[in-house]
Amino acid sequence: MKILFLSDIHGVPSTLEAALAAADTLQPDKIVLLGDLLYHGPRNGVPNLYDPVKVAQILNGIKDRLVAVRGNCDAEVDQMMFEFPMMSDYAVLDAGSETFFLTHGHLFNECRLPPIGMGTVLAHGHTHVPELKKLACGITIFNPGSISLPKGGSSRSYGFFDGRELKHYAI
Repeated sequence: MKILFLSDIHGVPSTLEAALAAADTLQPDKIVLLGDLLYHGPRNGVPNLYDPVKVAQILNGIKDRLVAVRGNCDAEVDQMMFEFPMMSDYAVLDAGSETFFLTHGHLFNECRLPPIGMGTVLAHGHTHVPELKKLACGITIFNPGSISLPKGGSSRSYGFFDGRELKHYAI
């Protein structure tokens, strides 16, 4: 199974469209949304080209391929915009050779690991910084970064699992 990982869209349709167009050649079977889909949050300024209604329209157009979890900036009112569920704090996705624990990162992360087994990939966003590392306990941490508001000197990015390995791609 090929999986595209997007996180921290924060209501910017132009970067969502750019990420989806760039990833189109990878032909993902599933698209995972790791939270913070519409709202930019009180700590971030309003992003350029902010249009959460358009983001919702784009995502609703691909709803049959989505698995989504709630971010710290997502609210119940956001769910009203979507035709797919996105309010769960986590989801588990079995991709054959890998099992992914999907969450935003504000509740579960490297410092607060969820009750998952060795060999599981903990995929989360929240920090807006791409990351891929294996912990001593056997859990892999994977953060695709942010497609709209990158931090820590990183580029706008997304993640991809090709069925064997995890990678980051800059937009």
